[in-house]
Amino acid sequence: MKLSFLIAVCCTAALTANAQVNVTQEHNNLSRDGVYIDAAFTQSAASQLARDLNFDGTISGNVYAQPLYIEGGPNGPMIIAVTESNNVYALNATTGVQIWSRTDIGPPVPTTPCGGFNPTGITGTPVVDLASRRLFFDALINGSPTKHFIYSLNVDTGVTSPGWPVDLNATVIYNAIPFVSLAQEQRGGLALVNGIVYSSYSGYVGDCGNYHGWVVGVDINNPTNVHGWATTAMGGGIWGHGGVASDGTNMFVVTGNTFNTGGNWMGGEAIIRLQAGPTWTGQPTDYWAPSNWFSLDNSDTDLGGVSATVIDVPGATPSQLVLALGKDSNAYLLNRNNLGGIPGTPYQANVGGTNRGISAVTYRTSQGTYFGFHNDAGTVRTYKITPTNPPTITFGWSQSQNGRGSPWVTTTDGTNNMIVWYAATTSSGDQRLHAYDGDTGAIIYAGGGTNELMTGTRQWNTGMVARGRIYFGADNKVFAFRVPGGGTPTPTPTATSTSTATPTATATATATATATVSATATATFTPTSTPTATATGTPTSTPTATAAPSVTPTATTTPTPTATATVSGSPTPTPRPTPTPRFHATPRPRPSPPPRPGAR
Repeated sequence: MKLSFLIAVCCTAALTANAQVNVTQEHNNLSRDGVYIDAAFTQSAASQLARDLNFDGTISGNVYAQPLYIEGGPNGPMIIAVTESNNVYALNATTGVQIWSRTDIGPPVPTTPCGGFNPTGITGTPVVDLASRRLFFDALINGSPTKHFIYSLNVDTGVTSPGWPVDLNATVIYNAIPFVSLAQEQRGGLALVNGIVYSSYSGYVGDCGNYHGWVVGVDINNPTNVHGWATTAMGGGIWGHGGVASDGTNMFVVTGNTFNTGGNWMGGEAIIRLQAGPTWTGQPTDYWAPSNWFSLDNSDTDLGGVSATVIDVPGATPSQLVLALGKDSNAYLLNRNNLGGIPGTPYQANVGGTNRGISAVTYRTSQGTYFGFHNDAGTVRTYKITPTNPPTITFGWSQSQNGRGSPWVTTTDGTNNMIVWYAATTSSGDQRLHAYDGDTGAIIYAGGGTNELMTGTRQWNTGMVARGRIYFGADNKVFAFRVPGGGTPTPTPTATSTSTATPTATATATATATATVSATATATFTPTSTPTATATGTPTSTPTATAAPSVTPTATTTPTPTATATVSGSPTPTPRPTPTPRFHATPRPRPSPPPRPGAR
């Protein structure tokens, strides 16, 4: 009996050590909770975080998207980064040297309406499907007309998948509303739920143009199968950095102010629950807007300033919730299984300061369930959700910190050593990382020394954690930081479906150690920093029982917009085939304009 126990422990330890770590999407999980389980991030180790000066990380272009971390391929652990120059990079996760790059996606739009992100190319964080080893992202490509394309690349080679990209102008329509690319900004992270990749859209800074709030869904195995949902009224943008959140079945977005409604609600200032496709029932169960939505419209006080966050609170009634943070300084919690229409039954509280553009975090410690954010009042704040009937929102802690950004969270096991991280981006912040005790707000890391100063950071961006390291994307550079004893990312043996790991008790999105957001029992975590040895190695919307990738797609006659290695080619009205991507061993950095403050 003792021998059997020892064998089981040894096998489990070996399995844990060899299990893959993958960060495949914005804020790590479909719930957009922003939680990373990594045993190296004790609070004492976090206090000694230092930049890895040997990490190259050179890329070309402005960056608003979170980097991704992918293991299990022939090149070893990789960082995936994208830029507004429509460039895509795979970097060695240890050295930061380029493995492959795509600089031929197509020219970005040099100037967008109302002074948006200039240039505008790839803004939202991509998503990776580990089962097929494919990377998905949206690129805005300059042309006559300008178009949004959703791309699929082989994540190990950068080769465009057959049948891609998808031309949204040509394929997306909802209730006789056509998708018009130049009117739409793609800001939020993409989500992959049960074989469909979802991308959300708003307008540009300043609310100009005839834009709508859009969610587009593309079947990753049949890219001709494209669906969309849009706000009926003009406006209603989905502005948050996190884009689409999901509980593994339904998708949740938060919309902003609409125009010319005459007082008739048409999709704005609301939490919207979408079913697969996306499709929307229009029933009160699938939307909620506050009773004063029209007043919020008229004052440009968007409810949709922050992405939706899926939260579970054991013991609360209801316990399965979705969070919206508005520019009106309120936090709204709704029963995500029955949103309730107008005015519904929100559990709300004034949380101080304007909230816009960012993503929130949610996590659970022995002290309770929290959500946290950074607001325009220059504070990082957290609040607790009580496990009561009904749940209530109570103050947690607050720390002053200028800049603009989306926080993230590390924990050694899902409950202990909970640390809230924040990068004080833009010229108003110190462009350094900061860390706070998740229960008390006590300062754990105050930015480091001279070497830890970052340059070129952009508003709303967020960091990512893997293998004892934090990676942060900035203009022309991915920065890497590591804690003492964090180790070095190294190739790991492929995990198989023979794992004896036990599924967690809950299969819905939570802020606990399970971080299971895809409503599938395979996406669980061990009590260490790495996921269990499932085939995907991290919770995604489409786990697989084996880690063997699909046949690598070739680039033969793949439809791609006009190729140009320098991103300066002439506009083209439609994509044209390219036989192979052009890879570059080294990027061509170019100076980037300083970040400008936006209205959102």
